[in-house]
This record gives sequence, structure tokens and C-alpha cells, in this order.
Amino acid sequence: MEDILTGAIATASFVVALYFFRFWKSTRDKLFLYFALAFVIEGGNRLVLSGLLQMSVGSLEEYSVYLLRLASYSLILMGIWVKNRGSRHKTR
Repeated sequence: MEDILTGAIATASFVVALYFFRFWKSTRDKLFLYFALAFVIEGGNRLVLSGLLQMSVGSLEEYSVYLLRLASYSLILMGIWVKNRGSRHKTR
């Protein structure tokens, strides 16, 4: 059951990434690009984590996968920061 839910989360992440790529393509707003990349990384992270859980490797390898999740969330924060910083400079 856990594998099915992990696969569903990974698939949903990739679908959301496709939507953000489509919005980025039509608007060229970098925020959508950052979100799309973050969701691609998150979907890949779920697939890798699922594979590691099936192989039952050591705990060090499992924890290193969470660096991908940190990168994903960092991209989201960076996208928000770039969006807010860009709009502040345009109003001056």
C-alpha cells in the first residue's frame, strides 16, 4: 500500500510540474519555472526514496535522499524571493 501512495505522490508531483511549465511557457514568469523544477525534484525524490525503501539499504543512504527535498524547498523559497525582489525593483 505504501508503494502505491508513493507512486501516486510522485505522479502528482510530475503532473503539477507540467502545469507550472505550461504557465511558465505562456507567461515567462520565473516563479513558475522555479516551482516546476521544485516539483520535478520532489517527484524524483519520491521515486528514489521508494526504491531505497524496497532495497532496505543503510540509514545513511536514506537520509542523503532528503537533501533532494531540501533542494526542492530551497528552489521554492528562492523563486518567491526572486519574484518579490524583481517586483520591488520595477516599481522604483
